[in-house]
Formats: sequence, C-alpha cells, structure tokens
Amino acid sequence: MTNQNPVLDTSPLVPPVPLLFEESVPGRRGAILPEPEPGGTPPPPELIRAALDLPELSESQVVRHFTGLSRINFSVDGQFYPLGSCTMKYNPKMNEDAAAEEGFRRSHPLLAGRYNQGNLALMYRLQESLKKLTGFGGCSLQGAAGAQGELAGMLMIRAWHLSRAGEERRRVLIPDSAHGTNPATCTMAGFTAESIPSGPGGAVDMDALRRAVSGEGAATLGGMMITNPGTLGLFEKNIVEIIRIIHDAGGLVYGDGANMNALMGIVKPADLGFDVMHLNLHKTFSTPHGGGGPGAGAILAGKTLGAFLPGPVVVRRAEAQKAGTAPGPSGNAGAAPGDPAAEPYRLESPPSSIGRIKAFQGNFGILVRAYAYIRTLGGRGLRRASEYAVLNANYLRELVKEHYPTPFGADRPCMHEFTAAPDLGGGIHTVDIAKRLIDYGFHPPTVYFPLIVKEALMAEPTETETKETLEAFAAALGAIAEEARTNPELLKGAPHNTPVGRLDETAAARNPILRYGPAE
Repeated sequence: MTNQNPVLDTSPLVPPVPLLFEESVPGRRGAILPEPEPGGTPPPPELIRAALDLPELSESQVVRHFTGLSRINFSVDGQFYPLGSCTMKYNPKMNEDAAAEEGFRRSHPLLAGRYNQGNLALMYRLQESLKKLTGFGGCSLQGAAGAQGELAGMLMIRAWHLSRAGEERRRVLIPDSAHGTNPATCTMAGFTAESIPSGPGGAVDMDALRRAVSGEGAATLGGMMITNPGTLGLFEKNIVEIIRIIHDAGGLVYGDGANMNALMGIVKPADLGFDVMHLNLHKTFSTPHGGGGPGAGAILAGKTLGAFLPGPVVVRRAEAQKAGTAPGPSGNAGAAPGDPAAEPYRLESPPSSIGRIKAFQGNFGILVRAYAYIRTLGGRGLRRASEYAVLNANYLRELVKEHYPTPFGADRPCMHEFTAAPDLGGGIHTVDIAKRLIDYGFHPPTVYFPLIVKEALMAEPTETETKETLEAFAAALGAIAEEARTNPELLKGAPHNTPVGRLDETAAARNPILRYGPAE
C-alpha cells in the first residue's frame, strides 16, 4: 500500500549503491592511458608493482558508485539538519561564488602586501563588521575553529593576569551546562576548571557563584567562561550581575560565541560586560562546516584585552584612512611601492599579543564567505535572521512539547534552540529516537547534551527552514512517540532503511576500518 503521507514515508532513502569490488570484471576499464613516448624515462623500478588490487570497472560504474555515496550522505543542501548548538545553516551559493573568485582563490598568503591589498581590505572590513556587531574594539581573524578561538581568549586572560606583577590566578568558573570544549580549553590554557551548578530555571545558581568568589576564592580567581544564550537555549537573565561579580573579584569573563545566532543585531556582548569572546564564522555567518573543517573562530576583545589579541591583524594606515583610500584587488597601481597610498592595509601585531595561533592569516576562504553573508544581509537582515531563528525554535518546541517536554525554562521563550527531555517509555532512549529519525529522512538533533538534562535531545532549526519543514519534522517525532508505545522494538533496531544499520559506535571508534577492499 502506498503511504499517503510523504512526510512519514519511511521507504529506503536512496537506491542501492553499486559497489566497486563486487561489480569488478577482469579486463573492464574506464580509462585508456597513452602509450609511453619513445625514449622517455621509465618509472623507477621500486615504484612498479606486478599487480594492483583494484576493481576493474567502466567509467559509468565508477561515477554511479560515488554519486550514490554522495546521495547517502546527509547535508544541509539535502535534508533538515537540526543539530543543536552547531548552527548548521544553509550555505548561500552566492557566497561560494565569491570565495571562488580568481583573485581570492589564486592569491598566495605569502605575497608581498602590495599584491594582496584586496584580500587585506576584505579582512579589515570583516574585522570592522564583527566589531560593530559585537561592540568590541579589537578583532583577530586567525582562529581556525571555535575551540581555537576559545583557547586564544583564555591565553589572553592568562597573559593579562601575568602582566600584572606576575599575578597567578588559576581558577576559572564554568557553568555545568557549558560546551564540552570549555573545560578542556581552560585546562590547556593552564587554568583549573571549577563547575558552577544551574538553578531550577536553568540559569546560573547565583548563590553558588557568590560562594565561589568569596573570601580567599577571590584571590585565586582567573575568571569565568560562559555561553549566552546557554546550551539549554535560554538567555542568561542575570548575565550583567554575573559579570559584575567576576570583575569585582578581580577576574575576567570569556564569552563563548557559539550561540550568537540568537543575538545578531539585537544584543552586543561587549555592552553586557564581556572582556573577550569568539565567534564561529562557520556557524553564525553561514559558511560550510562539518567533517572536520575548515572553520573560522574570530576573537574579539575590549579595552582590557585588546592589546593581547593573537596577531597579526589587519590595520589601515592613518594616512590612507584620512585620504579615504579604498584599493582594488591589487592596491593603488598608480602609486609607487612603499607609498602609503600603495599599501593602505597592512598586517601588524598588537603590542602585547599572545602571538600567532594559525599559519598564514586563518582560513581565508571562510572569511570571504562570512564577509559576503554580512554584506548581503546588512545590519537589518542580520537582526531578522536572529528573529526568525528564535521564532522557528519556539514554534518547533511548541509542536513537540507533548512528548518532548523542556525540563528547564518551559515557562518562558527559548532562544534559537531548545533542549528537550523525552520520556517515551518502553525502554526507549534518546539514541533510539535519533536513529529512527534517519528512517524518516531527517538528520537527528544533538543528543545527550547538555549533560545536566537526562536523555537530552537538543534541536536548532535555524532561520531559513520553512513552516512546512518544521511541521514535517514534528510529525515524524510524533510518529516515533506512537511507535514507542505500540512497537518499541522498531525503534531499538533503527535505522532500517539505510545501507548500514545500527552500529556498535564504541567498537567502531576503537577498531576503525579505514580502507574499503574486496571481501576476503
């Protein structure tokens, strides 16, 4: 019987993928190599093998194999990708075209400054845009990921403390709902992480915070790492008071900017009192991420820490700024080398810089995409993107709340994401829900994070998803809740309609199969 609701169609997602070794036929080939030229130099004997254990296939078979694999992969271009805290946004194709422009794509980062003026101008303008968006006075684009931006920020805080008569302050407070990278970053930067519990409403327990900085605790306090909105998807309503408490105790506050997608054009973190933060350009500003990179974790700082930013950063010469010079891709060709008009943009390190944290000037292609996104939307468009992200998250939370309730902050609006605590009975765990969603054609949300929520399921729909997509996703979650009641074993064995079923993820991590070959 044909399923009348395509939203809940759980038929196989793609046809079977042709397998290279299994379809191999001796003598079949997809390419004809030219005969070696007479008198040419033969390959070194040690590189010549009598036989290669490779499949023998036609070109069309090879193309169909890899095309089939690409159709199995989940991607933001193919499926709804509601990974909470990861902000898997749609990647505008115009931004891809901008990054592929020959002047950007072919320029080498070690070219002399006068040949790279267009690249430096873009980086400078991106720095200025991010500063305006966040309210900070300094920006470095070197960070290659959010975690690297975090590390830079904490190294800056440590350098600042050491610059004050060698003051050693090693304790850093971190909410128990923090991103997992925060405690690791804190430790790598030479600090000691200390957890602060959340209160019943999901916000930082203010009494616990005050106890942590009272008495002798104030003398050893280095600072605090905090995400706002937090990983529960809630805005920290006491954030100004929290930062004041840390500052009064002699510490500094690092802001994890992973959730900036809820704040663009609405709140400037520097106005809240943060001393330093990073921004995930590969999240908030729509550039591709996943699969290990590339990323961009821009670092922003206020007056206290601006001099410690990793360098070099792009600066604009005062003479050029006064003259209003705006170079093209190759600078001002009419000016002599060495003339400030020829090189109005240059790289300089802040006076107390912690040094370089990335080769060259960061992942430049990601910076181009982020700049194109900002210039396309402008200030009003960035604000609307955040407003739509918050609207989508609240609508989705409302659609699924019957079976997927929010344990913290259910009585107030969430931000761009929410964390549910499903309890479907029948011995069903969140991982079973996640695996079953794959059968419905949806990438699962983030699961088991944050750790303070039992069986956590964390969803972030982003701003570009349509009402129909959100409703289809909610319908799938509703159907899974019904399946948990009537046929729980169906969920425990999911996914069923993928080329590979439920894997032993622990064994896969410990004993990976890194090479595909013929069956033995």
